[in-house]
Amino acid sequence: MTYTDLFIDFDDTLYDTHGNANLALHELYEHFGLDRYFDNEQGFTEPYWLANIQLWTQYSRGEITRDYLIVERFRRPLSMGMGERVTKEFCLEVSDWFLESCADKPGVIDGAHELLEHLRHKGYRMHMTSNGFHEVQYRKLKASATLEYFHTVILSEDAGVNKPDRRFFDYAFKVSGARPESTLMIGDNFVTDIKGAKDAGLDVMFFNQHPDEFQTPEPVNYEVHHLSEITKIL
Repeated sequence: MTYTDLFIDFDDTLYDTHGNANLALHELYEHFGLDRYFDNEQGFTEPYWLANIQLWTQYSRGEITRDYLIVERFRRPLSMGMGERVTKEFCLEVSDWFLESCADKPGVIDGAHELLEHLRHKGYRMHMTSNGFHEVQYRKLKASATLEYFHTVILSEDAGVNKPDRRFFDYAFKVSGARPESTLMIGDNFVTDIKGAKDAGLDVMFFNQHPDEFQTPEPVNYEVHHLSEITKIL
């Protein structure tokens, strides 16, 4: 198949969202003196990640709002150490600090810059597709020196719906000028990136970083475990 356009997920496909967030959580723990309330840092970060994963899943389904996610992903872990002292105002303060810290972290997935350079050299039109927050994503693109590679930045807040909703991909086609029959979706989340794109009529490439833990529940056009493998396909 010959592709002209690539829809590429950003968080944890190109940008090391998890790694950068862990750095920011460590800084947050120290900045707010959370050792007063928790026996150790892990007592805060483990429930944070549990809440964050659950809430982002709900957000991608349209079950909760962005504002609810922002507050709740900190209210849950903080409550385990601070109890009723956790207020909405404090959660918002923590969230603002966290997002500021995350947005300036430059870390990318191993091989990301090499892949983007390869794809640009090959002449592909690349479009970043993400459910991430508008103001944060642009800062992360700039911090990671990846913005220059994309013809279009397609965000769910602009589309009005999240991946995997078919309407997100309809919006992506409209603003990018890409066509389903000549577009490949590359992403690490099987539900939001892969299943969503398949349902919208795209070929898909699943970036499965943990193949021993996750087996694809349905066929995909391509599956890779390292970004360097993509350069041998495209």
